[in-house]
Amino acid sequence: MRILTNCCALFTLVAFAEAAYPHGHPSLPAFFQQSSPSRTRSVFSRLRDGLIRSIWSIPSCTAERGATNIKFDSTPPSTLLARYGGDVVLRFAINSPQEAAALTEAVHILFLDVWEFNADWVDIRLAKDVVPSLLGLLPPSLQHAHTPLMHDLAQAIFESYPSLTIEDPSPPAHDGNHPFVPVLHTIPDTDETNIFFRNYQPLSVIIPWMRLLRSLFPTHVRMINVGVSYEGRDIPALRVGVHPSKAETPSSPRKTIIITGGSHAREWISTSTVNYIAYSFITAYGKSREITRLLEEFDWVFIPTLNPDGYVYTWETDRLWRKNRQQTSLRFCRGVDLDHAYSFQWDHDSSAANNPCSESFAGEGPFQGVEARRFSNWARNETVNNNVTIVAFVDLHSYSQQILYPYSYTCSKAPPSLENLEELAIGLAKAIRTTKGEKYTVTAACEGIVELKDQQDKKFWPRIESGGGSALDWFYHELNVKYSYQIKLRDTGGYGFLLPSKNIVPTGLEAFNAIKYMGHFLLGNKGIEGAEESRDASAALGAEMQGDDDENNEEANIELRRCRRRVMLM
Repeated sequence: MRILTNCCALFTLVAFAEAAYPHGHPSLPAFFQQSSPSRTRSVFSRLRDGLIRSIWSIPSCTAERGATNIKFDSTPPSTLLARYGGDVVLRFAINSPQEAAALTEAVHILFLDVWEFNADWVDIRLAKDVVPSLLGLLPPSLQHAHTPLMHDLAQAIFESYPSLTIEDPSPPAHDGNHPFVPVLHTIPDTDETNIFFRNYQPLSVIIPWMRLLRSLFPTHVRMINVGVSYEGRDIPALRVGVHPSKAETPSSPRKTIIITGGSHAREWISTSTVNYIAYSFITAYGKSREITRLLEEFDWVFIPTLNPDGYVYTWETDRLWRKNRQQTSLRFCRGVDLDHAYSFQWDHDSSAANNPCSESFAGEGPFQGVEARRFSNWARNETVNNNVTIVAFVDLHSYSQQILYPYSYTCSKAPPSLENLEELAIGLAKAIRTTKGEKYTVTAACEGIVELKDQQDKKFWPRIESGGGSALDWFYHELNVKYSYQIKLRDTGGYGFLLPSKNIVPTGLEAFNAIKYMGHFLLGNKGIEGAEESRDASAALGAEMQGDDDENNEEANIELRRCRRRVMLM
């Protein structure tokens, strides 16, 4: 697997450089600066093709098109079958507080891996032979209230990695019964987004790619580190923005927006989406008036993965690893859930939070999670010592297609800027919907965990997972970031964390449009300025008309929940 990822790094970076600068880059040596664009491209192409041929012993591509078609075994290796071959993912429908309490207790007793949850359902991964034990702990109403989401988990995991398949560049035939088709092609000249974002990328590819962006766009891109991981890896970030010259040093703090991903290692789509948004902003500077203005008005900090150790581990050892990789009090149970490790309302009462073997282990004290502590130190230092005001924080996760705002730790207390949070969140959801038609629900993060249904008794349903110690609440409350959100990306459970790579670009485009909306909203334009540059006006109008009913329903639902919470807080 390491050989494959290093090879992918070489191929991807050469192809990216070729596409980004078809006429050669000014900093290249004179040898590469050819008078003919075609000759310049051939230098990169020969280097790329030579790498591929040497790595996989492919004959020279002088034969007829289609002559080279090398395929490898598509069966998961024995190690993957041994780990996940007997596992399934089940979705349980929850309809009462008693069912929620029973399922929560069973999850803690059996140390089950909860994939995702909301007010209506819970997705759980478990071994097939554990299913009878789980059902035995549940009330009769839940014993038949589940449906399988994934029958062959090992195969789905195997197919989420880039494939060792080298095929002809012509479009492959798609099998409608085989949804996973991640393939590494020898590709012809194409748009940049079809190169780096064709597959999920390992950290060994992402970091050189970030350095390349810094080198290609030095006027508005800097590469920084926001901390160091438990295992000693840098936590890299791209800081994008156009700073005034020294003679025009601003007297007021620089407004900054932070976009993060990868707190949970297995949520690869969050890392790819941060990269997609960063790349879209960087390459549009000077070409798009709206993006140029956003980079002039704000600094944008893009952090692809806050959990580099865990992310590397998902590529090299366990695709479904969630936590970081630090040692705990139990030698055989490693890792802290970074999104429960922040100091604000850190939850020490939850049984899951106190169990090092739990996927939601919050550590033995606030900020025990190394990466969470160092990232928070960096953010606070920016605001105290570096003349920065963080005006928005967006933490990308997967999955369930939700836009969540504070608070996460409780539904019994409403955030002071609730209406502002809801207004922007609705706009983000609309920007996503008018991109590809995907619907994202808007709700408080606490309600994303459990719905407030016992209105008369003023009781909250039991939580499947603690909501304390989240990055969302910490930035909102401790750093006074007025607009703090957690966005859970595609999908709603069909693939879960194993979203096929063909969704990278559509998901990235949705998120990019949402973040653009946020930027314009923060400028006081309510997110509507410059929309004509990002999509065809007539298509946008049609999508907007089609979604009017959904938007009205969403606003009505939010108002209903707001009133319900006010009643419960009385």
